[in-house]
Formats: sequence, C-alpha cells, structure tokens
Amino acid sequence: MKLTHFALLASLALTSACSILPKAEPSDVYRLPAAQAPASTSSAATQHWSLRLNKLQASEALNRPNIAVIPQGDVISSYKASRWSDPAPVLVRNRLLDGFARDGRVTLLSTDDSNFAADLELGGSLQAFQTEYQGNQASVVVRVDALLVRGYDQKILASRRFEEHQPLSDVQVPAVVAGFGQASDRLTAKVVAWAVQQGQQLAQQPRP
Repeated sequence: MKLTHFALLASLALTSACSILPKAEPSDVYRLPAAQAPASTSSAATQHWSLRLNKLQASEALNRPNIAVIPQGDVISSYKASRWSDPAPVLVRNRLLDGFARDGRVTLLSTDDSNFAADLELGGSLQAFQTEYQGNQASVVVRVDALLVRGYDQKILASRRFEEHQPLSDVQVPAVVAGFGQASDRLTAKVVAWAVQQGQQLAQQPRP
C-alpha cells in the first residue's frame, strides 16, 4: 500500500516537472532559394576531368542551421524562430553542385557524401554567410576561401577568395532569405568559372 502511494506521488511529481519545462518555439524552415541565374549557353567543350565538391569548413556559428546575423560590432546572433533546412556549409556546397550542373561543362560531378574518387576536389572554408549591419543598412555577406585540390595526393593546386554583398531594403526574414539566394547565385557563377578555367589548365599538364 505504501509502495503504491509512493509510486503515485512520484508520477505526479514527474507530471508537474514536465509541465513547467519551456516548450520548444516553432521555427520556420527555409531552403536557399532556387538559382535564378539562367543556365549557361556556353559553347565551350565538355571537360573530361571529374570534380568532387566538399563541404566547406566553417566556424561553429555557421556550421548549424541558424540564419546568422551580426546586428552590431562582433556580436553573432540569429533570426528568431527561423532556420535553414541544412547547415550553411551544406547549402553552399549544394548550390555549387547545382551551379556546375547548370553550367554543363563539368559533367563528372560528385560530393563528399559519397566515396567516389575524382581528379579534382573543390573545398575550402566558409568565412561568412550572414546578414551584417552598418548603421541602419543591412546586407547579406557570403565569403568563401576556395581551394582546388588534386584528388590522388590532396595537393593544393589553386586558391582564391570569393565575396558577395547583397544590400537589403527589407529586413524581414523572407526578404533576407531571398538576399542570400541572390548573393549565392553571383558567388556560384564566379566559383564555377574560376574552377573550370583552372581545371582546363591543370588537365593539360602532365601527371608527375
């Protein structure tokens, strides 16, 4: 009888404890907007080398689904009740993959989600993927330090920094997300053009 009474009290205590725990705030989940730039109509020849796209290295603040914002100084925050569908490095890698596919010159494409070997690998670090405020003016900033690496020995063959700013007239989250899409489109086009040019030059060099 005493044991039953004790179990009932324990159950009531657990129920009370659960009722006072804060409830998780619902979030709107955003994908990076689909590319708006038209597919390339370039008549350049299809490349015969293969390319693997790796997730970019990133700080802890960017390596998660939060939509980052720097409202002032060096404070990194995030938009309330909103998040990306994937961490920023995955979003950027997938946008680059789509950019190469739309460009059409490099057709042998893979990502680091697979174990496929490739002639070249594109990676590097994601230095910025956030909204930044300068006074009352806000802009989306996307900054990538890209590395082109030889697949069989991981030797760095080329590197370059790419950076895009997209001013925002509307700072509501949907407009901010659209700004990320625009900045990512421009950055992707530049990375693709650079990587293809580098790949063409490297393919002509004899393998040591």
